Amino acid sequence: MRTLILDIRNGGQDIHTAVRQAAEIIKRGGLVAFPTETVYGLGADAFNEEAVRRVYEAKGRPADNPMIVHIARASDIELLTASLTPGFVKLADAFWPGPLTMVVKKRPEVPGACTGGLDTVGVRLPDSEVARELIRLAGTPVAAPSANISGSPSPTKGEHVIRDLDGKVDAIIAGEDCRVGIESTVVDMTGPAPVVLRPGVITAGDIEAALAEDGGLRIQQRDAACEETSAPRSPGMKYRHYAPRAQMLVVEGEREKVKAELERLKALNERLGAKVGLLVFEESDYIKAAHDFYSRLRQLDDEGADLIIAGALPAADGISFAVMNRMMRAAGYNVVRV
Repeated sequence: MRTLILDIRNGGQDIHTAVRQAAEIIKRGGLVAFPTETVYGLGADAFNEEAVRRVYEAKGRPADNPMIVHIARASDIELLTASLTPGFVKLADAFWPGPLTMVVKKRPEVPGACTGGLDTVGVRLPDSEVARELIRLAGTPVAAPSANISGSPSPTKGEHVIRDLDGKVDAIIAGEDCRVGIESTVVDMTGPAPVVLRPGVITAGDIEAALAEDGGLRIQQRDAACEETSAPRSPGMKYRHYAPRAQMLVVEGEREKVKAELERLKALNERLGAKVGLLVFEESDYIKAAHDFYSRLRQLDDEGADLIIAGALPAADGISFAVMNRMMRAAGYNVVRV
């Protein structure tokens, strides 16, 4: 397959022309990778079951792993669900457009291919103007998981997507680097209280604050490690995700002990002939850690690392919790505690 590269970076192709071209491809049942504020997505018409199945094929994605459906305006939610609670409306008012996905009961018209066979669908209104314009011009909600080979680090730069999907999809909009850098928070709104299924930069505390008038609801966070044997209700719950080609190890503990252990393990493995890459973030700069995490994994792979040794972030902040969720899954929960 020949992939059309629509490069809108640094004064390349005209943005409006490129987005119109990409929207026409989605209308015809094609697949288009596009930037959002979180990570790049691989989009198809959410109501075209054959197109959605092609997304799974292009990514090598397990068929029971549900996709997030993206909309261009908040009112489009009515195309996907008839079940809007006051809590849903409050969170939409507080965080849309933005990196929050809400899981709701789906309308029968939403194909099961989108939802992993579940009776629910995750919906998001992205903050990226390019993403929203693409969806608006396509005239349909767009199902879009991350635009990478399933299980590998999510793409946050146009070149990441081109490397993974060139020749496998119809078009790639190579646009801006993603501002957030990790996937959206996913919150299940179908029960009596919201449940965070996947953490992100919108934290459980943020959600609690937005719902404070609803009796001070306590937000639950689902332990993804317990989801391995059940049907996932959100992307990023059941399967090993975000993993580099290199073997990966996470060192967890007091900061100074972690630093010493990183250096010890690096020296030991280099004496044994391995090329070792270290992944260390500043202790309190969680926003930068989220932004850089996937890009750094890909960089270390490109540099030929055999082993990536990462320093765990302290669980002092909801965003650090979200980064650690990705880090642990990338390492396959391969952890050393010091």
